[in-house]
Order: sequence, then C-alpha cells, then structure tokens
Amino acid sequence: MTKHNKPAKTGYKQGKWGKGQSGNLKGRPEGSRNNATILLEKMMANDGKDVVRAVVKAAKNGDMAAARLVLDRIIPVRKGRAVKLSIPEVKTPLDVLTAQSAAIKAMAEGELTPEEANVIATVIETHRKAVETVELESRLTDLEQRAKEGK
Repeated sequence: MTKHNKPAKTGYKQGKWGKGQSGNLKGRPEGSRNNATILLEKMMANDGKDVVRAVVKAAKNGDMAAARLVLDRIIPVRKGRAVKLSIPEVKTPLDVLTAQSAAIKAMAEGELTPEEANVIATVIETHRKAVETVELESRLTDLEQRAKEGK
C-alpha cells in the first residue's frame, strides 16, 4: 500500500504470497548445488594444482599470508578438545549441583578453561531439563491415572 491507501503498482497481485513465503512452495530441491560452488570446483579441477603450487612457493619465499593459508589447510584451528571430568550421573537436582561443582572446581584448578567449563555446564543443564521433563511427564501420567480411577 502507498501513502494514500492505494495498492502499490509492483507488477504482481497484492497479497498473492504471505509475508516470508516465496513462490516456490517446494523450496530448493534437495541435493541442488550453488552455481558459484560448481564454478569454483570446475576452476579448481582445471587450475587447482597450479594455484596450490603458487601459494606454497609464495609461502616458502616468506609471504606470511600465503603461509597462513597453507597452514590453516594443513593444521586447522581446533574447535575444542576432549576433556576428562569425573561427575556423577545426573538423576536428581542434587546430582546437578554436584556435577556443576565438579566443573567449577576443575576450572578453578586450571584443568579446564572457563570456556570448557561453560560448555560442560550447558550440557549438564540440558540434561537436567531432560530429566525434569521425564519426571514431570511421569508425575502427570500418574495423576491422570489416579483421576481416572477416582471417577
């Protein structure tokens, strides 16, 4: 709509598609690939070896950007590490507290980084929610059963 509440002249019927809805109701076909990706793969198939040789040669000649590029491909940046932490199985709220305390203690002693302790705390919290959900479902089922028996 324009300022004066008249339909805007856009070349298509107003209201044909809802907000956020495209004309392709099936969406992008599964397995379809981006044209840019296909083009890059063709270029790499034809010239990839030459490009790699040039980058490696530049790195050997002291080009630090080229060296970083080569090293990033050979030794990618680690996204995390496996940590060993002894915590109890989380079945009750008290177990959650004990598990969180173990993570905090390991962080305080330098066995875990604050980021690792945060990830562990998040996992413990997610597990707590799952345990709580199962417990609530069980209690609800029990109450419903009692209500049916009382009728």
